Amino acid sequence: MHNHPLISKARDDFPILKREINGCPLAYLDNAATTQKPKSVIDAIVSFYENHNCNVSRGVYTLAEEATEIYEAGREAAANFIGADDSGSIIFTRGTTESINLVASAWGRKNFKAGDRIILTEMEHHSNIVPWQLIAQTSSIELVYWPISPEGRLDLSELEELLTDSVKLLAFTAVSNVLGSINPVGEITKIAHSRGVPVLVDAAQAVSRMPIDVAGWNCDFLAFSGHKVYGPTGIGVLYAKKERLEGMAPFQGGGGMIRQVERQSSTWAEAPQKFEAGTPPVAEVAGLKAALEYIEQYGIQEIQRHEQELTVHSLKILSEFPDLEIYGPKDIHNRTGVVSFNLNNIHAHDVAQVLDERGIAVRAGHHCTQVLHERLGVPATVRMSFGLYNDTSEIDSLFKALDRAREIFLY
Repeated sequence: MHNHPLISKARDDFPILKREINGCPLAYLDNAATTQKPKSVIDAIVSFYENHNCNVSRGVYTLAEEATEIYEAGREAAANFIGADDSGSIIFTRGTTESINLVASAWGRKNFKAGDRIILTEMEHHSNIVPWQLIAQTSSIELVYWPISPEGRLDLSELEELLTDSVKLLAFTAVSNVLGSINPVGEITKIAHSRGVPVLVDAAQAVSRMPIDVAGWNCDFLAFSGHKVYGPTGIGVLYAKKERLEGMAPFQGGGGMIRQVERQSSTWAEAPQKFEAGTPPVAEVAGLKAALEYIEQYGIQEIQRHEQELTVHSLKILSEFPDLEIYGPKDIHNRTGVVSFNLNNIHAHDVAQVLDERGIAVRAGHHCTQVLHERLGVPATVRMSFGLYNDTSEIDSLFKALDRAREIFLY
């Protein structure tokens, strides 16, 4: 199978891929955890600090105006990238985790009462479970889990049964960070809305792998992180419908989110500023904008197609080994570039360590999805996850290195 010419060119854009690990070229296959950064993103961050560094919305001098312009241009870019009509519905956070905590706290505190329920799925990442547990403990509400099929899919007819009158929110991931399954976000949202239930989508895994369309999906909230989409760490996005934002209390208090401060009480700025207390991550926003532009240069559909080719290639080879257990859907059309497996009788961490000796970076463990791993009946899995700079030769090297793991641990 030929690798995409576009992709072989992309490799040169990522300085870290020139590194060697243990004398071998780095094969970075842990993109579900974080993606590497192209030179254009690194340059955007450096350029901000070298040429425009200043706080935003505070000063009337030139640097302050430039910094504010860079920051708000980043908000526009994020809105366009996910198909939002209005950049005012974009709130900058530190990442998906903070975005979900913001909704749990600022929206949840005002909207949940004792006896209410939240529906989650068994494939959620801990950052879409624990914030709801925290609010559930203080508000006496119950978390209900939408079960997955043995192959890692959600059954929409089961959702209909779960949507009782006491359900006040459905929160689910667009793409599983372990199974690679792509959930039908638009259909799920439509079913929830037909029962008057708002929807939060965790798009952390989806954002670099497939087109995101908040307007088409009609979800109420959507969260993602810059570092999963070839951008910097420490920057995330929360999209929320305007009417949801208006009904939310501030998440944090401080400068920048106020209209008027008096001794005993204050009034708030309009959203999104209402939710962005303190000095925002302006340099990170500059980096995020550069990352989104970088992806658009290749086209998210092209990247999706490339990852699908790598996934097909991996599943084909994986299925040839009788001693490998693969998790997630077998059907490639509802699956993206995240492939988790186990080698019989060898712990996932041992496999990852042997691969690292050959310069191959994969994740081993429960991937912040202990509920899912309990459902799968295994304590840990080995996960390879692809990015736009990966190619089939790296996957082939990984499979060769598995032979070495077998030699060490089984013979």
